[in-house]
Amino acid sequence: MSAASATEVDALLERGLYDLWYPLCPSDFVTERPSSMRRLGYKLALWRDATGAAHALEDHCPHRGAPLSMGVNLGDRLACPYHGIEVRCDGTVTKVPASPGCTLEGSRAARSFHVVDAAGALWLYNSRAYVATPPPLKLPEELTSPEWSSFPCYVEWRGDYRYVADNVMDPMHGSFVHKQSHSMSEGDISAKFKLRKTEDGFMFEKDGQRDVNFDWTEWADTDTHWMRLAIPYPKTGGPGGSFTVIGSYTPITSSAASTAGANMSAVFFWRCRKVDGWQRDVWRFLYRNRLEARHWVVLEQDRVMLETMEPDANAREHLYEHDIGLSRLRKIMQAQAQRQLTPPLTA
Repeated sequence: MSAASATEVDALLERGLYDLWYPLCPSDFVTERPSSMRRLGYKLALWRDATGAAHALEDHCPHRGAPLSMGVNLGDRLACPYHGIEVRCDGTVTKVPASPGCTLEGSRAARSFHVVDAAGALWLYNSRAYVATPPPLKLPEELTSPEWSSFPCYVEWRGDYRYVADNVMDPMHGSFVHKQSHSMSEGDISAKFKLRKTEDGFMFEKDGQRDVNFDWTEWADTDTHWMRLAIPYPKTGGPGGSFTVIGSYTPITSSAASTAGANMSAVFFWRCRKVDGWQRDVWRFLYRNRLEARHWVVLEQDRVMLETMEPDANAREHLYEHDIGLSRLRKIMQAQAQRQLTPPLTA
């Protein structure tokens, strides 16, 4: 079997790799009232049942393609608004009111997705085909341990989600784009970098400078892709040591699928500190009242830079030493896409 072409690999990466968990939106975006949302090349119908559990189907009735998101919430299933077809959360058609007993009843004719709530976000498992039980969602300790306190931050940016990942895998930009930030104004504007393997991915870090500025980025694959970095805080930033950021990014629409011909990305940053007791309360109060606005300024600087870059900017690059980290990340992602596009040999 021949390898997939570079064009095919890029198309899959632009849409989103299969068999991974992706954050869709903040948890409170989805309620008992069905809603529609585009992510990962799909139009999704999302809703919650009476217990609060979230469900997701492709927003496409298997009968005639009407949007299920405009239908009626029946708990674990939706009733299509067009002809009343009832589709269960696992994609099975349970009832065809106008033609009881027809062959559509009992068939798994709709695409379904597993979704879970975690860290203030709703996550979807982007399986290539239906799976009864997906792998567990494994997030870093900053988002799961009671020793940590975090605030989720969600934005939608124009552009390819891979540009966001490249930006985070580029610690050097902090010394330039964010040089006026209260937490990123220190350190040398030139540096040597090194790569270091970790259990689930790799670390890209400045050689000889630590806890001064945006000095390192970690990328990990734990059946979801996430990135971690730390920003040293001055004492005025309150208790808890360095300010840790966990990032994860999801394609909303690709240029091929968008009527406007442009990509959109769902961007998640969790702002975290390791604090407990009264220090947790101080940190959370300080964040809401003094620090959050400053963090939005930093994000806005990134947004303006990334949204004004041309869609083909990464095809006309001249990379140098500081770009080894994003080059490594791109190679890993391309290798994963190549494996998904190349079926295994059969005997």
